[in-house]
Amino acid sequence: MSSSNPRPVVLITGGARRVGAVIARALHAADYDLALHCHRSITEADALAAELAAQRANSALVLQTDLADMQALPRLVEATLARYGRLDALINNASAFYPTTLETATVAQWNELFASNAQAPFFLTQAALPALRAARGAIVNLIDIYAERALANHPIYVMAKAALAAMTRTLALDLGPEVRVNGVAPGAVMWPSDGKPYDDQQAMLARTPLQRAGTPDDVAHTVLWLLRDAPFVTGQIIRVDGGRSVVI
Repeated sequence: MSSSNPRPVVLITGGARRVGAVIARALHAADYDLALHCHRSITEADALAAELAAQRANSALVLQTDLADMQALPRLVEATLARYGRLDALINNASAFYPTTLETATVAQWNELFASNAQAPFFLTQAALPALRAARGAIVNLIDIYAERALANHPIYVMAKAALAAMTRTLALDLGPEVRVNGVAPGAVMWPSDGKPYDDQQAMLARTPLQRAGTPDDVAHTVLWLLRDAPFVTGQIIRVDGGRSVVI
């Protein structure tokens, strides 16, 4: 695929806020041009794009859509290619997260949690594959340490993230050698927006080898390393958790 765009291009889902926005800033500083997907956070996405465009003109594109809309997923890729002429990386970051007890869980909750955490990453990868193959590009999936361990009262979320972890390993096998596929599994990096009691946070961190919380920058730097500096790494899920995953 020919392109006049001199810089690599990355599409980030959920790129307007929280960890997604930090990843966006880190990749932009590393000379990537960005397609920033958002759903409801259009104000934040526009502000972030304006901030980045002020640093480098025409370097950020905002794409708003509901990832549960299957017909919209190819359009995200098409719009990115129409703007930049290339796509070098896909970051599947967008994620719904909330509790669903077995007794009260609904099909609608199942569909919402699987849509952002498993279904959209798979079919967005499918749509992006020709461009990623042409670029010999890379995919990074934002997973969770809870894809491999229990989180009380969150069975559907945990199942969906486990599906994303399995997808990471399987597609690394299927898409090599042209496209690398890896994951990042954050631990205590950014608490959910509905919060976690402070005492619970401190007790959790006290059991962690590094005994402190991480930052979104820790996640962003790992994503950048996987994209730019790890050409022989694929099929891996890097735990960015201060060592928490080694604690029983």
